[in-house]
Formats: sequence, structure tokens, C-alpha cells
Amino acid sequence: MGMSVTISVATEQDAEQIFRLQYLCFQSEAALYGNYRIDPLVQSLDSVRQEVAADCVYVARLGEEVVGSVRGRVTEDGSASIGKLCVHPRLQGHGIGARLLRAAESALAEERGAKVFRLHTGHRSEGNLRLYRRVGYQAVGTSQGNDGVPMIVLEKPAEAYVATA
Repeated sequence: MGMSVTISVATEQDAEQIFRLQYLCFQSEAALYGNYRIDPLVQSLDSVRQEVAADCVYVARLGEEVVGSVRGRVTEDGSASIGKLCVHPRLQGHGIGARLLRAAESALAEERGAKVFRLHTGHRSEGNLRLYRRVGYQAVGTSQGNDGVPMIVLEKPAEAYVATA
């Protein structure tokens, strides 16, 4: 009998697994844009550790292995910035990304007072855009990533997380 994937708050001990998973998962994004200097691929382990300590970070586990993660933080204006959602390539397409998003949204709204959720993805990242639209996000604009990749900015009201749970 197989194990099921569980979603939980990340701990300090998860930082290295999150770092490795992020590096693996964002290779396909880098290839899509021909840019292997995208932010998730150049982030340091120390920076990941700092985010785990300070931000709202959730992981998906299959046994002891971290197979997915997402991070979020609430800014001064009450918006929650959600980012670096990733799921191990062998487990993509099974709803783990949506479950991670719901966990982060719930915590950001209930525990940190978020009023709106905001995230961004590359303009060519059709799979990501499909997921985000399916769980209620709408495109509200564009931006340029620090890495030069054109991004689509998406938002949804925080009260909407209940409707997608």
C-alpha cells in the first residue's frame, strides 16, 4: 500500500530539502525561458533558511521526503505575496500544488491577516497559469522579474480561499 502526501508547516530541518527540491523543480521553467539565472535557481540555502524561519512556508511530504513547497508573506498593505510553489516532477498533476496553495492561503488569511493573495508566474508558464486560474486567481497586470523574465501578476481576494478549499 502506498503512502499519502501530507501537507504541513515547514520546519528549520526542511530547509535543505526545500532548497534541493526548488532547484530541481525550476529547471523546466529555466529551460522554457532559456534563462538558468532565474531567481529560484540562484537563491542561496541561507536565504531559504531565513524564509523558513520568518515566512509562512508549507511543505508536502511523502513519508520523510519533501516533495512540494510554497512560501508566503504578508506585506504592509495587507496583501500576501505567495511564491516558489513547486512540486516534484514525478508527482505533478495530482493536486499537490493546489493543496499547498490552500494551506498557505488559509494560514496567511487566518493567522497573518491577509486581505488579498498575489502571485506571479512567467508569461509562458501555461501549466502554472491554468492551476492559478482554476483556484480563483485572475491576471491583474504584468511585471519584469529580477532575472529579466516577463511575469504575469495574478490576485484573488483572501475571502475567496474558502471557496477554493
